[in-house]
Amino acid sequence: MRTVITLKMKKNRSLPVKFLHDDNRFPENLVELFLKEYTKQGDRIIDIFAGFGTTLFVAEEMSRVPFGIELEKDRFEYVKNQLTNKAILYNNNSINLDKLNLPMMDFAFSSPTYMTEFEQENPLTGFTEKGTYHDYLNFIQAIYTKLKSIMRKGSYIIIEVSNLKNDDKLTTLAWDIGKKIAEILAFQGEIIINWETPEEEKTNGSYGYGYDHSYCLVFRKIE
Repeated sequence: MRTVITLKMKKNRSLPVKFLHDDNRFPENLVELFLKEYTKQGDRIIDIFAGFGTTLFVAEEMSRVPFGIELEKDRFEYVKNQLTNKAILYNNNSINLDKLNLPMMDFAFSSPTYMTEFEQENPLTGFTEKGTYHDYLNFIQAIYTKLKSIMRKGSYIIIEVSNLKNDDKLTTLAWDIGKKIAEILAFQGEIIINWETPEEEKTNGSYGYGYDHSYCLVFRKIE
């Protein structure tokens, strides 16, 4: 696969009005790209930060078997009601994935909730607990350590993430997460996704967070 890819920032599935203010989904074309490259029909696919279900919906459409974990109850209910197989989505925190009796997975694709260095609440707990950026990165690592245990040997784990630019403050989120996960999984490299949007929608970069691109960090379970 090429290491720099340009995609249109176009989301095909509409959301209920109550979610539109918080629409931080990646488009379906991103999931399609990686499912074609790294999976085949019948493979088990997991998104441990399921959000509004994009990975799961695309996996179903492409005849893969999707599993997901979503912490926020309203998002969970929305996605569950849209999926063909309701039994494969869990309303839980991904830190508890080792308690869900999940089968071995063939591929993982996720984008975690982002946090800047300057925030003081951990988004991975649904913003219910205080926590530093350092705590957040350790939490991410703990989640992916547990995810590793249910991934088949040789399987790929991909994280879609961006660095964050807020006025004159910069958080190197993508690079920091990459370093943390590389301590437990074999880092295979990054794929830069350049996002195209109509000119009238380019308010804070095509992707948002001050950038026109995001990173897909590619890891593999070797042992």
